Amino acid sequence: MRDDNLTHLLRGTDEVLVEQELKKRLEEGRSLRIKAGFDPTAPDLHLGHTVLINKLKQFQDCGHQVLFLIGDFTGMIGDPTGKNATRKPLTRDEVLLNAKTYEEQIFKILDPEKTQVMFNSTWMNALTPVDLIQLAAKHTVARMLERDDFSKRFKNGQPIAIHEFLYPLVQGYDSVVMRADVELGGTDQKFNLLVGRQLQEVYGQKPQVVITMPILEGLDGVQKMSKSLNNYISIADRPDEMFGKIMSISDKLMWRYFELLSFRSMAEIKSWVEACEQGANPRDFKVKLALEITERFHSRFEANKALESFQARFQHGAMPDEVLELELKIGMSNYSIANILKEAGLTSSTSESIRMINQGAVKIDGERISDPRLLLASGANHVYQVGKRKFARVKLTM
Repeated sequence: MRDDNLTHLLRGTDEVLVEQELKKRLEEGRSLRIKAGFDPTAPDLHLGHTVLINKLKQFQDCGHQVLFLIGDFTGMIGDPTGKNATRKPLTRDEVLLNAKTYEEQIFKILDPEKTQVMFNSTWMNALTPVDLIQLAAKHTVARMLERDDFSKRFKNGQPIAIHEFLYPLVQGYDSVVMRADVELGGTDQKFNLLVGRQLQEVYGQKPQVVITMPILEGLDGVQKMSKSLNNYISIADRPDEMFGKIMSISDKLMWRYFELLSFRSMAEIKSWVEACEQGANPRDFKVKLALEITERFHSRFEANKALESFQARFQHGAMPDEVLELELKIGMSNYSIANILKEAGLTSSTSESIRMINQGAVKIDGERISDPRLLLASGANHVYQVGKRKFARVKLTM
């Protein structure tokens, strides 16, 4: 195994448990079984999901086999990670509908020839009640309560449903059935991934190597990318919408996106950082990022068209060179678009804000909006436009 391959595979990772074990397995010279699981809780994948999928692609490029697990069984339990209340389980129909879109979307990145798509209902539905009891006997309540979110809820007297304990247990059992050599997950999944290591040992297997990946911040640069926070870029977004959203991120966040989302070398990215420190315009490099990501999910032709459209809107007189920048302290997690426009001085009142939105005269980062009830999350940093001549870049803070 070449050292540069290991460096490539470790790029952007948060933690590897255990790195020496990974190195030994790579030195065996065989194709490793690389597992990552996704619960189909929503119909579309966003760029936050692709941090993990990009890492799967890097393993594929090094000759390894990707096991892409769609958690159609665990999706009906509901992952309790990071939740302060019991999550509402999805119905079977909801899970299957979302799972179909996942299968269609992942091959925009992964090589179908080196990817095995699996569903954990395949083996979980075959377990008898006796089998499930035997599986549950291989883990303890004390270990479950070591998990941070369970521990907090228990101490605060908040209910924890029995079925929530099954989630990490089933995720760990997936690794046993799939005979995973490596499992990837977000940093918030560390507990679940380690359960997989523990159960593999119980079942007489060599424990999987756990690799955690950072959680990608959304467009606001503060909170994790999430549809519920409306700070996401869906990989199903239209080319011009995807391009425009990437161009709206802060210069600081741009380098984070380059590290976690770009396929360019870190040496090249570092040279660009140095160029900006010496006075180069960060926007020129943001264009490179927007082109790369848009081309990945659409085509080079569509990416170039999106660039032309962006330039027509923002660089050829549609937006002035100097834009008012201000920070609004909102003191809450979300704030209405009508209030933002008023307090930024783009409208005289919330009623005028609503009227202008209904007339189609309001844009956020060049994209026309139509919902006067739209809420923006704390940390959001966007360019707002009312009519043809009123612009302001507004950052929302608590």
